Amino acid sequence: MDQALSKLSGKNIAILATDGVEQSELEKPRIAFEQAGARTVLVAPEGGAIQGFEHHEPGKRFDVDATLEQVNADDFDALLLPGGVLNPDKLRTIPEAMQFVRRFAEAGKPIAAICHGPWSLVEADLVRGRTLTSWPSLMTDLKNAGAIWVDREVVVDRGLVTSRKPDDLPAFIGKAIEEIREGRHESHAVASLR
Repeated sequence: MDQALSKLSGKNIAILATDGVEQSELEKPRIAFEQAGARTVLVAPEGGAIQGFEHHEPGKRFDVDATLEQVNADDFDALLLPGGVLNPDKLRTIPEAMQFVRRFAEAGKPIAAICHGPWSLVEADLVRGRTLTSWPSLMTDLKNAGAIWVDREVVVDRGLVTSRKPDDLPAFIGKAIEEIREGRHESHAVASLR
């Protein structure tokens, strides 16, 4: 494997998703991370498969690699939170999912969230004082949770990578790979909130 393709060699990346996930926001980063040498694990609240969507239409089904019960955030180097309206809306109602997200932030590990994915960051109380972007309809939610919201293709703030929509995937994936390659930053760790 050449150096360009081994940027993430040895890295384990969790992808937290459930039914309603935006297919391209799960699939394209996952392929890119694996091509860069990482191992990805699709984590969901329940086993089996989850239903992806292409905007409002059902798309592919994705096999779940592990359930929240079976994983520990300590075993991963980074977290991907893809969007789709239904996916993060459901995840933010599951305390175990929000605790899983929080553990990455407490450890200073990179988190990449796109589109509606930042809803999980709001619910986990991880956006206060940070600059983020998202799908435009989340702007008020993010501001109300203490974030500084900007309309940009990709934003990086202390290990947190955010983007607005599937069109932003090339920039999002590039910045996510950079942050994951850099790894854990003690200075980015947030205090345990709950």
